[in-house]
Amino acid sequence: MAHTASTSAALAHPSRVRQFYALTKPRVVQLIVFCAVIGMLLAVPGLPDWKTALAATVGIWLVAAAAAAFNCLVEQGIDAKMARTAWRPTAKGELTNTQTLAFSTTLCAAGSVLLYVFVNPLTMWLTFATFVGYAVVYTVVLKPLTPQNIVIGGASGAMPPVLGWTAIRGEVSPEALILCLIIFLWTPPHFWALALYRAEDYRKSGLPMLPVTHGNEFTRLHVLLYTLVLFAGTLLPFIAGMSGVIYLVSAVLLGAAFTWHAWKLWRKYSDQLARKTFRFSIIHLSLLFAALLVDHYVSPLL
Repeated sequence: MAHTASTSAALAHPSRVRQFYALTKPRVVQLIVFCAVIGMLLAVPGLPDWKTALAATVGIWLVAAAAAAFNCLVEQGIDAKMARTAWRPTAKGELTNTQTLAFSTTLCAAGSVLLYVFVNPLTMWLTFATFVGYAVVYTVVLKPLTPQNIVIGGASGAMPPVLGWTAIRGEVSPEALILCLIIFLWTPPHFWALALYRAEDYRKSGLPMLPVTHGNEFTRLHVLLYTLVLFAGTLLPFIAGMSGVIYLVSAVLLGAAFTWHAWKLWRKYSDQLARKTFRFSIIHLSLLFAALLVDHYVSPLL
């Protein structure tokens, strides 16, 4: 009996760990950290100081994970109504509000201290402001208020490369703001592609997402228009002298492919095509920033 009880307790422990880990929205946070690391690497000609970069990476991850957990806490009622999010521990009642709030607070505090002590105060304050922008301004205020929530709230989600840049340089430079602008312009077509094939979920949740408030066709048009604006925005690193031909070619090819997805989606809708557009948007941003990084190190050698 004692052995059985101890075995059950041992099995329950990793399950609880997985529940808390799920609150951090690992896939979303991984993309955030990836963009922040790109910002760190682009901030200097060679490699940045590895100790500072490591501390900044961990600190930004902790605060981003804290914001994700807080989002789960605030939206647990909404999450329970949506098939895409009903599995979250908060939506299923597996974690209490107190546990989730304590977890979020602990991660945010640990990340903030790490950034303040081992990186620099500016990065800490910008990262904390990003936390407030996403967890409070976007989640609590904008998301339930306006169908333009993802456009306005996208500013906080666009901050990771600025955080990475500031961690290494100790200042916010125009180059970092260009990287921020690219993610800001990328967010609406990325998210609206998802919202199109999840429109019924959002309708049940009561959130005023664009496909619910303005319809499928209107949203598809906006996906296309924002993709075209994004295409132009991705050329700014080359125009501003941040990058060379390697990045330019990559940006043009990736932009053309994203525009083709958006065009097909606008011309004739299907859930399958919306899913493909959403998935390609993630590939687009990842490869775009990877191309910036390759260009950063290879172009000086050519």
